[in-house]
This record gives sequence, C-alpha cells and structure tokens, in this order.
Amino acid sequence: MKFHWLDIAILITYLLLLVSMGIYFSRRNTSTENYFVGSRSYSGWVIGLSMVGTSISSVTFLAYPADSFKTAWLRFLPNLMLPVVIVTTAYFFLPFFRRNNIISAYEYLEDRFGPSVRIYGAVTFFIGQLVRISLILYLLSLMVNEVTNLSVIQSILLAGFIVGLYTIIGGIEAVIWTDVIQTFTLLSGGVICLVVIIHQLPGGLSQIMDVAIANNKLTFSELKNGILQPVSWGISLADKTGIMMLLLGLSWFFQEYVTNQNMIQRYAAAKNVQEARKAMYISSINIPIWAFFMFLGTALYVFFQVFPTTAAAEMLDGTQKAEDILPYFIMHNLPPGVAGLIIAAAIAAAMSSLDSSINAMATVGVHDIYRRHWVKDREDKHYLHVAWCLATAVTIAMIIGAYILTQAQTKTLQDTYNTVGSVVMGGVLGLYLLGFCTRRGGAKAVWFAVVLTVLFSLWTVLAKQGLLPAWLHVPFDLYYTGIIGQIVMFAGIFTATLLLSNGKKPLPNLTLWTQSK
Repeated sequence: MKFHWLDIAILITYLLLLVSMGIYFSRRNTSTENYFVGSRSYSGWVIGLSMVGTSISSVTFLAYPADSFKTAWLRFLPNLMLPVVIVTTAYFFLPFFRRNNIISAYEYLEDRFGPSVRIYGAVTFFIGQLVRISLILYLLSLMVNEVTNLSVIQSILLAGFIVGLYTIIGGIEAVIWTDVIQTFTLLSGGVICLVVIIHQLPGGLSQIMDVAIANNKLTFSELKNGILQPVSWGISLADKTGIMMLLLGLSWFFQEYVTNQNMIQRYAAAKNVQEARKAMYISSINIPIWAFFMFLGTALYVFFQVFPTTAAAEMLDGTQKAEDILPYFIMHNLPPGVAGLIIAAAIAAAMSSLDSSINAMATVGVHDIYRRHWVKDREDKHYLHVAWCLATAVTIAMIIGAYILTQAQTKTLQDTYNTVGSVVMGGVLGLYLLGFCTRRGGAKAVWFAVVLTVLFSLWTVLAKQGLLPAWLHVPFDLYYTGIIGQIVMFAGIFTATLLLSNGKKPLPNLTLWTQSK
C-alpha cells in the first residue's frame, strides 16, 4: 500500500513548515554567538522540550515498539536511571559547562588536560556523529521509500536536503524550535496509533492488559529459544541481568548528559544555570514517553494476535524486521490523512536527531578546531560564514554516507556504527569523570589511557568478528563493552598519573574539590 494523495499533501506541508522556520530564523543569525547558542536567551521549558526531541529520535518511534512487540520490556529498564543522572549532572557537573560562557563541551577538556585532549574530544565526536547521522538518514530513507513512490536514493536526497537546509540557514534557533514541534508531532502520532488500536480491539484497553499479562509481555524478560524468560537480578558480566541493565543505563545517560555536545550546547543556550537545570528536569519526561512507545508495541502485539496477518507473524518470528511493524500498521490500518500525519511524526523523530548533530558538528568544527588552532583572531562574521560552509559540508557528507550504506546489509550497518563508536569514543565519559572528580591527570596520562582504551575496544571488536584466536575471546557480554571501556579509561589515566608523577594540581574551578563557593 502506498501513500494516498492526502497523506502526501500533509507530509509536504509539514516539510515546508520546517523549511520556513529555518528561513525565519536565518534573519537573526548575525553572529556565531546566535548561530551556536541562540545568544544564550532561552527559557528552560523550550530547551527541555528540544532536548526531549533530540533524545527520542527514531529509536523511540520505531525500535521501542518493535522491541516490545517482539519481546518484552527489558530494554526499557536502563531508562529508569535517567532521573539519577539528571539530578547528579544538574547539581555537580552542569556548573562546569556554564562557566566562562563556553560553547563547546571540549573547552573543559582543554582547561583540565590541555589543548591536545580538546582536539581528541572534538575529533572523536565529529567522526562518531558523522557515522550516526549517515545511518539515521539511510534508515529514514528506507521508511520514506516504503510508503511513497520515491526510490531510496531519492528519499536520501529529499530528506537530507530539507533537514540540511533549515539547519544550515537557521542555526541553533531553528534546531531548538523545530525539535519542539517535532516532539509534539511524534507524541501525537503515537497517541493516534494507540487510540485506533484500543478502538478496534473488541475488549479495548482491558484486552491489551489481559493478553499482555498472560503472555509475559509487560515483564523484564529476554527472548531465548522463542520463549520469554525473566532476567535475574544478580551482578554478571556474562548475562543480561536487571542490575546490569540499570548500570548500563547509568553509563549511557551520563555519557549523554555529560559528554555529548548536542546536550552541552543546549545548556549553554539557556538564560542561566537555573533555566539550564529546569531544562534538564523537563527532559526527564522522556521516561513516560519511552514507556508509552513500549506500551504501543505491546498493544500492536495484542492487535495482531486478534487480527493476524502474515507480515506481522513474520516480524514476530524474525523472518522480517520487527522495526517494520509500526509503519506496516500505519499504512494498512489508518485512514488517508491520518497516515500522512503519523509518517510525518516518524520523519520528525529522525530529523530531530539529524538537525541537532549537524549544528553541533559545525559548532565543534569551527569553535574547537578552526578558530582555536587554524585561523585565529578574524572577525566574527568570518567564523559565521565558515560555520555555514561546514554545516553544508556535513550535510553533503551525510548524504554521501547514507548512499554508501545503501550498498551494505542492515546488520553490517549496525555493526559498523557500534564498531566505530566503541573504537573512537570509548572511554570519553571516564575521561570527563576523572577530570571532574579528581585533581590528577594531564595530557600525557590521558593519551596513555586513550591508547589503552582504543586497544581494548579493538580487542572486543576483533574478537566479536572471530578474527582472534580462541584464547583471546571476550569473557563478558559485549553489551557491557561501553561500561568497561569507561572504567579502562578512568583507571588508565589514574595509573599513568601515578607512573608519570603528575601529582595533584590546583585546578581552580575545574574539579568538584576546587570549585569556588
């Protein structure tokens, strides 16, 4: 089934709205201060909703319903650690990113460890984000291709051009406000789907609950040999357990809220530290949003038990990708017009991640590398023009990257992203935490730990691919590579500090122990 003309009209209207917002905000981009951080003028509620839009992305709209449709709620468990991370970051770590009107997360690394470490942080972010946005754009193009008459290549060009256009010309203000709109669009699409399911099921909401409970679909369980088995709550590096999933969430969200330029840039765009904290608290509504989309997947499971189809059965047994279940439901069970709105919501989920990353990469490229090391002391207008050019180059690279990925298999794409991310960004959280929490460490110690962490990541990647002898196999579940990588980085720097005799340093206002009262 392909799009009705009414769906196409709604989708085009939505995309034109995004472009028009970019054009509107372009008139206000007269300086890098405005282009990168919106003149630091935003209220907490706007920044918070923008953070929600950036965080939820396509994973929320497609992957969460797919996971709970096929399995249960195990992968929701890490999300419960978000409030712990938000409160800790808001009171202990946020002040480090609000001092001296910083723009980039990596300015702190230079002040704490030296300029070479700032470059390391900036370059790893740039590489990781480029792979990420290429993959997101590719997956977005598959969905557009599925529901329209556009080819995958045409879909890549269309989506890439539109998100690039409003981001390049509109700057961070266009990113923030379009993310707010995309958040509401995403939620509206999910709510409509659930309302339709409840309305069409003979027993409504109670039937969803009864069938889900009877089939263990609301439990923290893992699918093994076609059977949902509840996970244990012990501590193990070999298996997925409840405690380990919570620790995994702790690592994920600390990395997101402490090291990710997409988030740090929003802290900087808030009016003051109080508004930045308010934004962080507002972003905690991600938890009920994630829970809602997990429940939507559970409702889809019940719906297709009552109204079975061959395609849904194949997605359940693994013959087809489970991520196709929500687009399949939208195209076959919703009336014209409504389907267009919800596909717009799915596209919004992807674009809210793409626009943030494009703007953040332009910011890092200009502020941390070009202006800091290559071309210094030019007028601000020059750096603004460079930012436009770099955002354009990132958009083109993203489109090319997505095109390259069309030649690969989906599994290879996921493996590629995970591989690149673990190698180039492994241990970055450990680096920040050591900087915040200790008075030890310098550039030499950091680079020792970076090499150690990269070797560790390469070992896990090569072992996973079966390219190493059996005695070098990885003795832990690869799900925990990120956690262990952070520990390796932290321990590596600390050990190198002792070996290189750096000792403790004064470091005023750069650690928890040396902050001004």
